[in-house]
Parts: sequence; C-alpha cells; structure tokens
Amino acid sequence: MSVRIGISGWSYRAWRGDFYPAGLRRRDELAHAAARLSTIEINGSFYSLQRPTTYATWREQTPDGFEFAVKGARFVTHLKRLRDVERPLANFFASGVLALQDRLGPVLWQLPESVHYDEEVVATFLALLPRTVGQAAALARRHDERLPPERALTRAPRGFAGRRLRHALEFRHESFCTEEALALLRAHDVACVVAQSAGRWLQAEAVTSDLVYVRLHGDEELYSNAYSDAALDAWAAKVRAWSRTADVVVYFDNDAHGHAPHDALRLAARLPEADTGNAEALRARAR
Repeated sequence: MSVRIGISGWSYRAWRGDFYPAGLRRRDELAHAAARLSTIEINGSFYSLQRPTTYATWREQTPDGFEFAVKGARFVTHLKRLRDVERPLANFFASGVLALQDRLGPVLWQLPESVHYDEEVVATFLALLPRTVGQAAALARRHDERLPPERALTRAPRGFAGRRLRHALEFRHESFCTEEALALLRAHDVACVVAQSAGRWLQAEAVTSDLVYVRLHGDEELYSNAYSDAALDAWAAKVRAWSRTADVVVYFDNDAHGHAPHDALRLAARLPEADTGNAEALRARAR
C-alpha cells in the first residue's frame, strides 16, 4: 500500500526565508514544496470556489506522481451543515477540481465541532459523494447559477472518468465516536480522519476504509509546536502498521511557525517506504 507524507497548504509568510529560500518567488513556492513532498492539501477550496484555470496551474506546477488532497467547501460542511447540499456539492466539483487530472487525490470534508452525528443527515451526505471522476463530472453538471458556465468544468478529462475518487471525514464532536457512526463510514467506504489537535478535539483512530487519512495539527500546542523525535517515531510506527492494509496519507498542519514542512520531511525520513519521489534527497534534507 502507498504512504504519502505532506503538508496542509503551502503559502505561509513564516516559511519564507526558511523552508522557502530567501528570494524565491511566491508563484514558485508550490513547485518548491512539491519537489520535496509527495502530497499537499489544498486549503483554498475550503474557503471559496476556485477556478478551473487555478487547478490546472497547480497541476502544471507539480511533478508526475504527485497528488493533491482537496479540502471540501465549508459552505457544505459549516454553513449548510451537510443538509440539502446536492447543488453546493455540484458547484464544488464543477469549480475546477477535475482539472487536477492525475494529481487528484482524496477529498477531505472537515466538520465543525458544533455538528453532531445525525444518522439520516450523514448517510444522505455520504450517499451523494461521487466515487469516480466520471461520477464527479456528472454531479458537476447539476451546478446552479452561483457558478456561471464560463467558470465551470463539468466533463471528465479524457481517460480519467473511471479514476477512483476517495473521501475522508474529519469530525470534531464525540457523537461520531460510536460504533454506529463508524459503521456508517465503513458502509460508504469513507475514511475516518485521524486528527491530532493538542487535546482540543477528540482523536479517533478507527480504520473505516482502505485509506487512512492523518492530520497533525500539533501535539502540545494547536497549529504551533514542532514535533519531537519521539513523537515522530511514534507516528512512524502507526503509519507503518496502517500501511499493511491501507493507503496512508499524512498532512502536517502545525504551520504557524513554519514547522510543518520540516516535520513532514523528518517523518518521511523515518519511512523509507513512503512514496516521496526522491526518498534519498528527503532523508538527506531531514538530517
């Protein structure tokens, strides 16, 4: 099974002059990060609908074998709270996600802590999620006027209609940590996100799909602290165990002080089996 280690987002002021060399143009930051890591979460898609040209540009700036995870729209998760979301989902998938083509990895749906588990609501939402690029394109064609035709991409790229599309759910309320809720995720083949958040939210470690999706927001301070060697050793052991039966993706979100990319490289160095594209270079950079 595959293992990918990456970061959540890539455009941060604190990284400039550190992970990003002084003088590196901002438009080159993604290419710089993608040359060193095998996956990155796109966060901008959470805050607003992007454009097909934007996704196409991101694809062009990354190497073969690289994958993006795409964060689902907060309009779906935080404003609509998963209710009556067929059109918003269509708008999201029509906004250009399909332009990533072979770089399209899993889609992350992050819920706010105020959303509690409701079997009917969650089941209806999960049933709407497309499982292939072709299904995503069919859903995209049902977009509404919020996304004008000239900004919509509603056709699967040639040769990609059958490409599998996987989903992960990050919940933050304890009502999701029940056998009933986890069984529902398994029934829909949706990954339960393993999220570490310095104790602020629960940390579920249930495997509900053949994908294990890990988000590391910080173990001592939310979004801030660097992970210790011991902490990274522990996460490497977990990843190695999960990877026996599932694909694993790990995203560091402790970005406030620039630790995320360095911690990602340090974890990748502990996992030579990780799909890095250049494992030896990563291990050398982490030393």
